[in-house]
Amino acid sequence: MTLLAGLDLTGRTVLVAGAGPVGVRRARAAVAEGAHVRLVAPDVGAGVDDLGDAVEVHRREVRAADLDDVWFVHACTGVADVDAALAAWAHERRVFCVVASDASRGTARTVAAARVSGLHLGVLTDGPPDPGRAVAVRDRLVAHVAAGGVVVGEVRPGSGGDDVLRAGEVALVGGGPGDPALMTVRARALLAQADVVVTDRLGPTSVLDELADDVAVVHVGKAPGRHTVPQEQIDALLVEHALAGHRVVRLKGGDPFLFGRGGEEVAACRAAGVPVRVVPGVTSAVAAAEAAGIPVTHRGTSARLHVVNGHGALTDVDLAALRAPDVTVVVLMGLAGLPRLTAQALAAGVDPAQPAAVVSRATLPGQRVVRAPLAALAQRAAEAWLGSPSVVVVGDVTAEGLLDRPVA
Repeated sequence: MTLLAGLDLTGRTVLVAGAGPVGVRRARAAVAEGAHVRLVAPDVGAGVDDLGDAVEVHRREVRAADLDDVWFVHACTGVADVDAALAAWAHERRVFCVVASDASRGTARTVAAARVSGLHLGVLTDGPPDPGRAVAVRDRLVAHVAAGGVVVGEVRPGSGGDDVLRAGEVALVGGGPGDPALMTVRARALLAQADVVVTDRLGPTSVLDELADDVAVVHVGKAPGRHTVPQEQIDALLVEHALAGHRVVRLKGGDPFLFGRGGEEVAACRAAGVPVRVVPGVTSAVAAAEAAGIPVTHRGTSARLHVVNGHGALTDVDLAALRAPDVTVVVLMGLAGLPRLTAQALAAGVDPAQPAAVVSRATLPGQRVVRAPLAALAQRAAEAWLGSPSVVVVGDVTAEGLLDRPVA
């Protein structure tokens, strides 16, 4: 039977023999745990140079003396006889050894591990090693914990963990374009720990149904023409709940810092002395187009990307750039003002035949895409009864069949 144990390798020497992909991965993992790595291999690739000063490199064959003062050994040479010799030397010195090519020959195995919610989750198969199965189970466990399927409890002060939300703290969480599966692991982990969730109407709102019954959900989302909760009041809500000792998640669609007023909310929290952090999200400025099969940049077609707030005037941006053939323009929150925005662009000399598209409900059930020349886009979108959330994309990248053609 294999014993699962957490080894503290901080400041201790770990021998890694072999500098192929496996050896480099093992060395990188050991450095991440604070170990000093002795890497021995006759051929050392460029990837080793990225590991920093914590790695002592010897460009030669491994030998028994390399185990001096070593606490742990990774035999990753890929040569059966050399790995077997390493395992034997380690056994004589009572040093645990993992043999990458044949786990049954060593005295230890690597665990399929991950960090989530301030925990190390590890999976190790019983009996003959089966790393593929262990990794698959680990990934399912991580997703389950991150989604709130397991109550992980409070974390003791000083125990660390970026996936831990503490009492009195605010996390501005980017929820992505709408599909909960596109939320980051950290976003799901923090959301599962929240006492209070202050949420927009866009983004992955279906995840709110997964919250525990005692979690307070405060809806502050804005709709076109209806700003029911002023930004100042949203700021005050975050501060009020945090000062009351609650763990607060501000769930926002897309990314908090792209037209999401996340900067204002961070400033309000800091002014009140409230700890605040920001969790990046997948922005719909790229994801919506991508979900529709539109690359916002494409070699030979588009080399620049402009992201525009549809609530403003298109004349506020560089119209000369919009007329250039290698520019993609993405307009967020622009569906309601699309007739006005296209009229402004056409009046400024943008080609009426410029390919364009509207992607509605990107990544969500019912996603729809309307493509049309810019001059006809607003009418086609209205005829299709497209609604929010929608993203407007203008540029040659929206042309039908672009990705079916070889790049010049």
